[in-house]
Amino acid sequence: MHAYRTHTCAALTASNVGDTVRLSGWVHRKRDHGGVLFVDLRDHYGITQIVADSDSPALATLEALRVESVVTIDGLVKARSDATVNPNLATGAVEIFAQAATVQSHAQELPMPVAGDQEYPEDIRLRYRFLDLRRERLHQNIMLRSKVISSIRQRMIGQGFTEFQTPILTASSPEGARDYLVPSRVHPGKFYALPQAPQMFKQLLMVAGFDRYFQIAPCFRDEDARADRSPGEFYQLDFEMSYVTQEDVFQAIEPVLHGVFEEFADWQGKGRTVSALPFKRIPYRESMLKYGNDKPDLRNPILISDVSDHFVGSGFGRFASIVEAGDVVRAIPAPGTADRSRKFFDDMNAWAQSEGFAGLGYATRKGGEWGGPIAKNHGEDKMTAMADALGLGPDDGLFFAAGKEGQAAKLAGLARTRVAETLGLIDQSRFEFCWIVDFPMFEYDEDNKKVDFSHNPFSMPQGEMEALETKDPLDILAYQYDIVCNGVELSSGAIRNHRPEIMYKAFEIAGYTQADVDTNFAGMINAFKFGAPPHGGSAPGIDRIVMLLADEPNIREVIVFPMTQKAEDLMMGAPNFATPKQLKELNLRVAPQVGADVAKAVAPEAG
Repeated sequence: MHAYRTHTCAALTASNVGDTVRLSGWVHRKRDHGGVLFVDLRDHYGITQIVADSDSPALATLEALRVESVVTIDGLVKARSDATVNPNLATGAVEIFAQAATVQSHAQELPMPVAGDQEYPEDIRLRYRFLDLRRERLHQNIMLRSKVISSIRQRMIGQGFTEFQTPILTASSPEGARDYLVPSRVHPGKFYALPQAPQMFKQLLMVAGFDRYFQIAPCFRDEDARADRSPGEFYQLDFEMSYVTQEDVFQAIEPVLHGVFEEFADWQGKGRTVSALPFKRIPYRESMLKYGNDKPDLRNPILISDVSDHFVGSGFGRFASIVEAGDVVRAIPAPGTADRSRKFFDDMNAWAQSEGFAGLGYATRKGGEWGGPIAKNHGEDKMTAMADALGLGPDDGLFFAAGKEGQAAKLAGLARTRVAETLGLIDQSRFEFCWIVDFPMFEYDEDNKKVDFSHNPFSMPQGEMEALETKDPLDILAYQYDIVCNGVELSSGAIRNHRPEIMYKAFEIAGYTQADVDTNFAGMINAFKFGAPPHGGSAPGIDRIVMLLADEPNIREVIVFPMTQKAEDLMMGAPNFATPKQLKELNLRVAPQVGADVAKAVAPEAG
């Protein structure tokens, strides 16, 4: 017999009744029923019930064990009575009568329980992540992550992509976030940077003649945490293709994403559907108008409309003056709110103010009758005409966001989401994908009073050199695109600008000289001078994909060992001070922080 187990804790069924078996695992739960001890034994695969009574030689050993101790059980498989069968367990038809128990490891008193779904503070969960990972929900999330990555890898290979690994120690890249720097011991005073993304390397692979590249790439960015962004590091499905148009990129990656989401749509019985192929293509400006942002949740049926024209010369003077000044008024429908009290509308206005906006106007409607100061001053007939133009019903209210276009769009987008969530309009049983396309190449930087890149400086402008030379920079669109699912941006991508003369011109418009480009992007621009194919790609985030499939609100729930929001690893104690010996080897000295104790700048050398 094997030293530790003949079966896993999910393997035994009624067909094993009468067998002598050996199982090993953690003591998940214990229940003492007056002389009969029941122990749920758990391993990676599942749970088996162990029974020990006064006739069992293992009783005393099992009684003395704390939960989460590791034990090996020798015993006889017995059938449970009909009344005690547990249909929720794979092994629920049987139990093991314990004949011997060998303790492999004693558990101390736990800082947090493993059994059950109790919520515990983040610092406790992350400090004892190895315990947190034993809990069923989190354990299953990490298994889902592994399965998703395996599925993605096979689907990418099936689409003709080849997997390559790119460097981790590299130079700073122009991704926009702060780099993590690594000092060089053999080159004093010089630093490597951890890659924010393999952007330049994957483009150089295209220049090198590899046609379709991908990797499950680790990326490192020194940026603040969010619910859908892990601080420090994350993983993405990085891919690039040669000799492709924007549509070619879409057609290559859509079957991969659609297939993965369909494969795991029913994870843990959720039974969700996935939007049909091809995914919708929504121009950036249309998205900003209808949804108030460039990552729309298409499960939300509410559409924002520009109603500025309806308030020209309006009796509601505030909106009339806003429109006259060249600003906008956006309307957000509130469907079926006739039975909602005035408090619902007032609460929305208070919420908008708490978000830093001046307020959120509103008009109520019940059976076609309008209410509220906006409707009163604008007039019943004009309000009805507006509602008819928007396709609203007699019991649909309206919210209004007014002011500068950017701020009005932002408030309208946030209000659209909040109204839909409050009214329960978002269908949780769907995954809705879309592409946001036609991003502007340039924008006007009000702070620096200059034209600058709005999204990705290395994208090919639509119209190429002719557009750069003949069009107003603010009217030029780029071959840039985002893939969005349920309001979560999975990635940005682009058809790349592979021609040096077009790149120089684009940077010139943004105020950079040819020397600036040659200095800052030498590796890529030099490679392009030796023949570069047209190419493009994207990089959907693995963590965000798994977060959506697992239906988790926070990305840390699908990462094995995440950091805190302050980018700290509480379990391993990172980041930490370097010893004087380490600093000396790296030719570094730590400068004291303002107000800090200089003595605490480095840790004392051990010994």
